[in-house]
Amino acid sequence: MVAAAVTLFLAETCLYAIASLTHAGFLVEGHEHRQAMIAEAVIAAILLLGLLSVRLRRPWSRVAAISAQSLALLGTLVGAFTIAIGVGPQTTLDYVTHVVMILILVSGLAWLVRSRTVW
Repeated sequence: MVAAAVTLFLAETCLYAIASLTHAGFLVEGHEHRQAMIAEAVIAAILLLGLLSVRLRRPWSRVAAISAQSLALLGTLVGAFTIAIGVGPQTTLDYVTHVVMILILVSGLAWLVRSRTVW
């Protein structure tokens, strides 16, 4: 189960790092957005800390992992809200990416909350 949690956090961290690099203009031209780049880099760092907490397998690891997932979800929902009101990037890539991010985070959070055997 620890391997599954590590895989979850690693995939999420990579997803947000790729999104940040995309908004930095490194991966896809025309999708540059400084605020989105910073927000996604911060969320990637939070998820990386969640990954480290899972790997450490300490008494507080479960709380740290759930907290990391929750903060990532909150930040992503803020991003989705900015897109919805027309403040953030308005591309199909951004819409799809945010839907995927939210689905993965909600699923991961639900799994982490239910799984007592991971820890």
